[in-house]
Amino acid sequence: MPLIRRHRPTRPLRVTAFARLAASITRSRAASLARIRASHHAIVRNRALFLSIIAASFFVLALAAGPFTKAHLQAATVLKLVSGQPVPRFLSALVAEPIVTDEITISTAEGPVRARLYTPVKHRNAPALVVLHGVHHLGMDEPRLISFAAAMASCGLRVLTPELPDIKDYHVDSNSIRVIGDSTRWLADRTGGPVGVMGLSFSGGLSLLAAADPKYRPAFKFVFAVGSQGSMDRVFRFYGTNRDLRPDGTTETLTAHEYGPLVLEYDYLEDFIPSGDLSPIRAVLRAHLYEDKTAEAAALARLTPDQTVEALRLIDSTLPSTRALLARAEARHIAELEGLSPGPHLPSLTTPVYLLHGAADNIIPSAETLWMASELQHETLQAALVSPVLSHLDFGASKPGAMDQWRLIHFFALVLHAAEQR
Repeated sequence: MPLIRRHRPTRPLRVTAFARLAASITRSRAASLARIRASHHAIVRNRALFLSIIAASFFVLALAAGPFTKAHLQAATVLKLVSGQPVPRFLSALVAEPIVTDEITISTAEGPVRARLYTPVKHRNAPALVVLHGVHHLGMDEPRLISFAAAMASCGLRVLTPELPDIKDYHVDSNSIRVIGDSTRWLADRTGGPVGVMGLSFSGGLSLLAAADPKYRPAFKFVFAVGSQGSMDRVFRFYGTNRDLRPDGTTETLTAHEYGPLVLEYDYLEDFIPSGDLSPIRAVLRAHLYEDKTAEAAALARLTPDQTVEALRLIDSTLPSTRALLARAEARHIAELEGLSPGPHLPSLTTPVYLLHGAADNIIPSAETLWMASELQHETLQAALVSPVLSHLDFGASKPGAMDQWRLIHFFALVLHAAEQR
């Protein structure tokens, strides 16, 4: 019998080899997938850290890009602070420089006035900025003003907030122009050069008038007017009509806030009521403006029935009779109102100017900034913005888009950059 050699079939050998190879690939793929999943889970678990690293890297790169980029980051930080929004940790470092505050007294043509000087500890000789409060009974002690001044000083600026006694007592008059001019000159003398001036509300318009005065002009580096008047007469008419004419011939129509007419009634009260009623009714209006309901109720309780009618009529500026009184007071004080209006002086003004206004402002309508922008020389007007992010001096209730927020940040960065230049 022939010897038959039996060989293992070749097919099973190939099947086994492929099976082993497939198993090896499967194991390798499983290991790779496991590593990918582990890596993915690690990224997810550390996402906050990852984003923080990216943000911090952007922050470092932005600082390296130059001081103007830094000004934008500082502007965003300050605006978040004053609007009560949380500030990311990597941004808060931009306004983290320690500051000291000094209570001082400045001699002015209207007598000595209180002031507060905010100084960055590490930059005692930093560029300087005067910040002027609006019409408010707390004056330089108004919490939002203190917060803003401190934030600006933490950016590396010396900030002076002088008290404007008449503005604090709801009187918009020429005395404040001289206090503004003398306070600005005091800070300019102290720092060895002109300084920026930021005026809020009616103080902004009065700051422009001070800058137009040859006596004070050399002390002004620029004027930054926020929510300010170009024409007091035009604003006065707005309170009686709810309409303010724009330079292009269109009309801005919105309901005037009671605060505006009340300030003018309080200022010119003798035009609205008999002289014998001035003191008791002024007490009512003062308490109402101060938003002191207890004091207002007590002051009303001391009035006679006729005086009560007079007081309530003045508080309600929507009444036709009150609007008629406002119109008569406007006509009576037209020359004085002209003297409190920067408009006629703007064509010849040489001090650089920045104008900012809230689109929803119904105390001093935004048409006023449009008028001033149209009256200033091209080389004098540095920037002007009417922003939906703001109302009067507050952040509005609406939710503006990203571009509106960016425009406000960019505008404010321009001012910061100008303030920091020597």
